[in-house]
Amino acid sequence: MAGLSEHEVAPDPFAQFARWYDEARAAAGDDADAMIVATATPDGAPSARVVLLRGVDDRGLCFYTNYESQKGRELAANPRAAVVLHWPALHRQVRVTGDVSRLGESESVEYWCNRPRPSRLSAWASRQSEPVASRDVLEAEVARLESRYGDDDIPLPPFWGGYRVEPDEFEFWQHRDDRLHDRVRYRRAPDGWVRDRLAP
Repeated sequence: MAGLSEHEVAPDPFAQFARWYDEARAAAGDDADAMIVATATPDGAPSARVVLLRGVDDRGLCFYTNYESQKGRELAANPRAAVVLHWPALHRQVRVTGDVSRLGESESVEYWCNRPRPSRLSAWASRQSEPVASRDVLEAEVARLESRYGDDDIPLPPFWGGYRVEPDEFEFWQHRDDRLHDRVRYRRAPDGWVRDRLAP
């Protein structure tokens, strides 16, 4: 299996990520977008869940959710996150940590308008992370909203939108035999990125 050398990776971690992400998409299709996002309360109680990576550029990695969900509340109080993308077909994973900020409304609207209509109705119907009496309650609310909007446009909810994880550290992990895995870390520095190798 091909290894990963700290001397041969791209100097910029976003370029290295793009290379690996393209290879993951070729190998796994949409499954390559699955991304674990870990957040924490101000006193350090962690939580994690899988979301979908919905955009990456030289500013960071983006995902979308309900601002009033558990992760939204935790990010409002403690705007830092760790993310992990695991690509089993390639025996690779990428870890990222950094500050988190909300996307601008125009970016959230653009993404919202490209979502399937049923997904937009579900976003309005669900008070994400809150207790709900039954699935019937959710489905009834979706039906009510469907009747309300009819063929009209479904607007972006004020409680829903995107976040960007703005990395200060990347780690690229490549499986190797006998548990001698390759790990290359990039850390943001005042004059660019510093990279080193970590022991497995």
